Order: sequence, then C-alpha cells, then structure tokens
Amino acid sequence: MTDTKISDNISPKLLEVAERAKQPDARFYALAYLIDENALQRAFKRLRKNAAVGVDGVTKDEYGENLAENLRDLHGRMKAGKYRHQPLKRVHIPKGDGKTRPIGISSLEDKIVQNALREVLEIVYEPIFYDCSYGFRPGRSAHDAVRFLNKEAGKGKINWVLEADIESFFDSIDRQMLQEILQERVPDGSIKRLVGKCLKVGVLENTELSWEETGTTQGSSLSPLLGNIYLNTVLDEWFETSVKPRLEGAASLVRFADDFIMTFERRTDAERVLAVLSQRLSKFGLKLHPEKTRLAPFSRPNPKDEVKKGPGTFDFLGFTFYWKRSRKGRWILGTKTRRKSINAFMQDIREWCRRHRHSPVKVQHRMLKSKLNGHYNYFGVNGNHKCLQSVNYHTACVWGKWLRRRSHKARKLTWEKFFGTFLKHYPLPHTRLRVRIW
Repeated sequence: MTDTKISDNISPKLLEVAERAKQPDARFYALAYLIDENALQRAFKRLRKNAAVGVDGVTKDEYGENLAENLRDLHGRMKAGKYRHQPLKRVHIPKGDGKTRPIGISSLEDKIVQNALREVLEIVYEPIFYDCSYGFRPGRSAHDAVRFLNKEAGKGKINWVLEADIESFFDSIDRQMLQEILQERVPDGSIKRLVGKCLKVGVLENTELSWEETGTTQGSSLSPLLGNIYLNTVLDEWFETSVKPRLEGAASLVRFADDFIMTFERRTDAERVLAVLSQRLSKFGLKLHPEKTRLAPFSRPNPKDEVKKGPGTFDFLGFTFYWKRSRKGRWILGTKTRRKSINAFMQDIREWCRRHRHSPVKVQHRMLKSKLNGHYNYFGVNGNHKCLQSVNYHTACVWGKWLRRRSHKARKLTWEKFFGTFLKHYPLPHTRLRVRIW
C-alpha cells in the first residue's frame, strides 16, 4: 500500500476523508456532499484552456464568462438528480503501428463533473493502491517505474521477465464488475449513479450516435483512475496476496496503466503465472494481447564473460532494457530508447517538416526545439546518450532536407552550409541527461 500525497489546496472536508481512507477496511457511505460548488470550481480551474471541445462546442473561456451562475446551475441539477452526461465526440488519433486509437471528447460541463468526481475517488483509493502501480497517480511517473526495475535488477534476482499488455483494456472493462468493485469501498448510491452516468453515454461519430455496453472512455479524465481501481483488484491485489506467497523464488510486478511486466527468479514460477494469468483476466472480461505478451530469459551474465552486452532484452514504457558493463566492469541494467519509439518520433518529425516546409524558419526552429525537448525530457535517462544523439542528428538531417526543397533558391543551402553556418544561428537542443534513474 502507498501513502497518499495530499495537495495543499484540498478542502478540510476532503482532508477528513483522506485520514479515514488510510484504513484499508474503511467504507464510505456518504461522499456526494463533497462535490459542492467549490469542488466544481477547483475542477474547472484544473481544465486546460486549449482543451478540445465536445459536442456542445463550449470552450473554457466561454463557460468562465458566467462561471458562478453556471456552476450553481450545474450543482443544482446534480443535487436534484437531473444532471445528464452529453454524448461524447469521437475522434481517432494515429498509433505507432499504423492503427488508430478512438478518443472520446466530453463536453466542458461533463469534464468538470468528471474532474470533481476524480478528486474524491482519488483521495479514497490512493492509500490502498499497491506500490507496483505507477501510471496516472499523483507523485508517480514512468521514470519511477524504471527506477524500481533498476533497483530490482541490482538485487540479482531477475532471471525471467514476463512482458504483458492487455488488449483494448479501456474498451473491455466490465462496467458491472467495476461498479461492484467500487461498491466494496464506496457504497454511496449517489456516487455510484454519477459514475454510471459518466460511463453509460452515447458516442457521436460524424452524425451517427451509438451506445457501447462495455469499457470506459479513453480521453476522459476519470478513465485512468477507474482503470487503476479495476486493475488494483484484478491484477495487483491478486499478484501480491495470492500469487507471490505461492512462488518458490522472488518475483515482482510493475504496472503502468494496462501495460505491465512481471519479473521472476525461477523459470518454473514464471511459467506457472503465465499459465493462470489469462484465466484470471478473462474472469473480468480482459484478454492478453497475443503479440505483446511473451516470457523472456533475462539472467545477469556471468562476471567472467568478456562480452559488453548481455543476450536478453525486454521492452517497457518505450524503453529497451538490457544488461551492459559499467565503467567498473560490473553488469548493470542498461536503458535505451526502444527502436519503435525512435521510429515513431522520427516519422512525426518527417511529416511535420514536410507539411510546414514553407513556414518561417523561426517558427520551424521553435517547434523542432519543443519536440526535441519533449523527447529528451522523457528519454534523457542515464546511459541513453547515443540514442538521443542519433535522434538529434537525424532530426537535423530531415529539417535540412525539407528546407532545401522550399524553392530552387533554397537548394543553394548545401549540407556544408547547413551544418556549419545555419545550425549555429538556429541550434537544436543539446542532448544531455534530464532524468537520473540510478
């Protein structure tokens, strides 16, 4: 279990609930009163100003012009049971494998309700979440999950790794089972109805309105928390209380949303867990992705081996993990950017430079710096300098290529001038360590 990190801006009523929530067996019969006008106002302030608009077309600025009256009306409808969630606007965003991910965009008023509801449920559930969970939780990040893996590798008890991914997780969540899981800790009928209204909504795609029977909406601020609550029971609690006590060797689970890995000291333990994992997930309407789930050997190489890298690798959170020699000659866990992550980033750079090749150079320079800094902020971890240098160099090459295609005159910008003079005036960000994981 973890300690909840409480914000200084939280209300006194929520602080009282947070104290009670530290008791694992606590039950909350009355929470709806916490979603008052002040809570709705806090939820409104947390919304991004440039967030995509829903089917009503209302922006944050427009809603805020008469904020007090709008929130008073919303709160009144919620108390009277007259609040209704508007249909979601369906959009599709591209994925790295050529497919698209459907995203549901809620109307602004619905985003406020989801945000306020998330604030209450987060306070209630954070203390009972297990340490193995890192995704979409306050004070936790993907880098923390990587640090945990590095710490586990240092113990010398990782010999087998089970890479796993749940297929279409958010679309497959059984809503009835989710409500039953919520009922165990929050038997508040008003909260249950409010969650139900956020789940059972129509989806408007172009002009066609449809209704889905399973899943939570990807794109909703409430969905990641509901997913964590679901998997806390389905996976985390099961692994920690039922699986680990029955294993012969050491084992650990690291989960980020629906993407997770399990590490094992013994092969027999790994095979036993893999054999029952699908059965466990199927009880809750979930299924392992057949192409993204595998059991891989990952033993630390013999200290006497003269090779520079170990034979095994596994992927997690956009990184590839492998054994490598430290400067002192010891075997340590190496971390580098996954090849698919590099390809996806470079594809985005190529498309952007192609579409904006006629934009002013200063505009291009500013955007490329932003994109590279975003990449470095996530992948700029210890030992990943070569991958960052490669991304930096190839980004410069792509930029130079499309600058030279702006016009016949632009072809006078030779590669010598581009790398020699041009990049001195418009330098790309330097690759350097941004995040320390060990």
